[in-house]
Amino acid sequence: MLTDEQISAIRAHFSILREKTYLYSCSQGALSDAAEAGMRGYLESWRTSNAPWNDWIEAYETMRAEFARFINAHPDEVAILTSASAGINAIASALEFTTRPKIVMGEYEFPTMGQIWLAQQKLGAEIEFLPGADNAIPLEAYERSIDHRTALVPLTQVSFLNGFRSDFAAVTQIAHDRGAFVFLDAFQDCGTRPVDVKAMDIDFYVTGTLKYLLGPPGLAFLYVKRSLIERLTPTQTSWMAQRDVFAYDTQKLDPASEARRFEGGSPSMPNIYAARPALQLLSSIGMENVAAQIAQLTRSFLQGTSTLGIVSKTAANSIGPLVVLGSTDPSALVNKLTERGIIVSARRDGVRFSFHVYNNLSDVNHTLSVLEQNLPLLVRS
Repeated sequence: MLTDEQISAIRAHFSILREKTYLYSCSQGALSDAAEAGMRGYLESWRTSNAPWNDWIEAYETMRAEFARFINAHPDEVAILTSASAGINAIASALEFTTRPKIVMGEYEFPTMGQIWLAQQKLGAEIEFLPGADNAIPLEAYERSIDHRTALVPLTQVSFLNGFRSDFAAVTQIAHDRGAFVFLDAFQDCGTRPVDVKAMDIDFYVTGTLKYLLGPPGLAFLYVKRSLIERLTPTQTSWMAQRDVFAYDTQKLDPASEARRFEGGSPSMPNIYAARPALQLLSSIGMENVAAQIAQLTRSFLQGTSTLGIVSKTAANSIGPLVVLGSTDPSALVNKLTERGIIVSARRDGVRFSFHVYNNLSDVNHTLSVLEQNLPLLVRS
């Protein structure tokens, strides 16, 4: 567990915390001095290098290796992308839907996950959405719906909508027992606790840097289990996805034997330069420490909202990072919180509060105080 002194040292890296209570990491992580320094490094390399692309490709491959280590994967299993959507689309373009046309997913997935698979219907895909109950997708629903016709199960690790945390281990077991792949969307969790994709036995794992990884938008990662890479040939491809990137052979399609075969065009170098030191800062704290801090803050916040009689869409035993409270007027509540320097976001009938390692109990207490002053804007039990 981090000490108050250690948390203060962490907070010093994020200048916005001097003025704001930043509970917005579910939308965009706070800007650190590490990320700012990384961006300056990119500009300096562009200004001074005799061959900037040589330097940039080295940084690009280093980023791949560092993220692979972060999730306990091999660099060859990681594709670098500009968005999670790009990674999902690449896998979708590599599947066929003849013998296994079904895609089974819960209704709390992020919209892009549903929309990309719905777009495959004209290629024969059959999409089945599982309805939620009490802000959760019952495991029994997956048990009933996943069968020998199921190709893939998209699964949010933490729902953007209500903070629901999937039982991905149980769903993965059901899917694999029936021959289906699992595609874990970790965007709302990666960066909040240790990740081991090998232990998780996930087939595909996608996330991006802009939330809890403390980086900019425009950079994402796709993990593909090694045994699946060469079994899948995406129709969405690029020159950077070829075995020999610098062959420049217009008339030859020769996808790389690594996960790089799922990449798009030229990498987003400014974002790589900004994201690398941010990831290093996060890793230096220790992911077990990050998880413990987030869990402590989440428990304290949920206990406080329960005492106030506020209805939480997120389970009372949540370990975070995202807590969503029911609101009678989400926009008005966001405005009230913003007036008091508390940065949050709204989705549908809820207001989202997200905790990261740079938050502290003072943030929790200040937020609870402002919520108590605005109870008419909250759903109460």
